[in-house]
Amino acid sequence: MITISKATPEDFDLIWPLLRDVFRAGDTYAVDPEISKKDAQAYWMTQARATYIAKSGDAIVGTSYIKTNQPGGGAHICNCGYIVSPAARGQGIAATLCVHSQDEARRLGYQAMQFNFVLASNAGAVRLWHRLGFDTIGTIPAAFLHPELGLVDAFVMYRRL
Repeated sequence: MITISKATPEDFDLIWPLLRDVFRAGDTYAVDPEISKKDAQAYWMTQARATYIAKSGDAIVGTSYIKTNQPGGGAHICNCGYIVSPAARGQGIAATLCVHSQDEARRLGYQAMQFNFVLASNAGAVRLWHRLGFDTIGTIPAAFLHPELGLVDAFVMYRRL
C-alpha cells in the first residue's frame, strides 16, 4: 500500500537520492545534471507550494511537487513534477502521484494543471499523462539535448481540473 504525505524539510535527505539520480542521468528533467543538494532542495521544495513523499512501508517510492505555473493572471494553473524510485517503477506510482496531485491542486484552488516540458523521448510519461486526461497542446521542436538521443522535442501538456 502506498501512502502519500506532505513532505517536511527533514524529509529532504530521503528525497535527495531520488532527485540526484534522475537529475544526474540528464534524460528527463531540464535541470543541470550537476545541481547541488542545496539548489535541488530549493527547486523541489522551497519554490513549490507543496511537496509530497510517497512511501510503501518505510521505503520511499516517489516524490512530487505542486507549484503555481505563472504568477498574477496565470496563478490559477499549477505545474507539477514527479520522480519515482527506480526500484518502484512500473508499479503505478507515477499514476498514483499524479491523481493525488490533481486532487491536491483542486483543494489548493487551481483550475488546471500544465506540464511545461515533457520530453517526447519519455514515451512512458507521455502515454501516462494522456491516459490521465492531459492533452498535448504544443510542441517545442529540438528543445532538449538528450545525452544519448541528441536533440528531442518537448511537449506542453494541459488538463483542466
